[in-house]
Amino acid sequence: MKESSGGKTLCLTKHDRWNCLVGFGLSRKEEFEQQLDREEEMAFKFGRDFDRETRSSQLNGFSELSFDDSGRFIMPDFLRELADIKDGLYFQGGGRFFTIWNPAELARMGDDWAAAKAACAALVAEAKAKGGKK
Repeated sequence: MKESSGGKTLCLTKHDRWNCLVGFGLSRKEEFEQQLDREEEMAFKFGRDFDRETRSSQLNGFSELSFDDSGRFIMPDFLRELADIKDGLYFQGGGRFFTIWNPAELARMGDDWAAAKAACAALVAEAKAKGGKK
């Protein structure tokens, strides 16, 4: 994140298709115009409507959050509400971005999420076991 943002800035927003948040560094913003071009081309190719202004607003509507040397940041309430995040988080790497899930929301995803769901369930079980020992 530090390298991608030239400092300690995390970009965070609601994922456009999944009920989770997506995080990335500021450098990803440079790719948005090319992404818009690709999405517009695909929409035209398949005869679908494409509103470039709306999609551009979605891509650029992220929040810039500061994080400390340990990677900790304060998540605004409105972002937690958008992804139905309550008392637990699961971070899933995705290459140029990562996602942040409410474990219950991740559990509702399809079979192509089997590995992430299994990892998340194991971490939740481990946290509950540790919590019960206190």
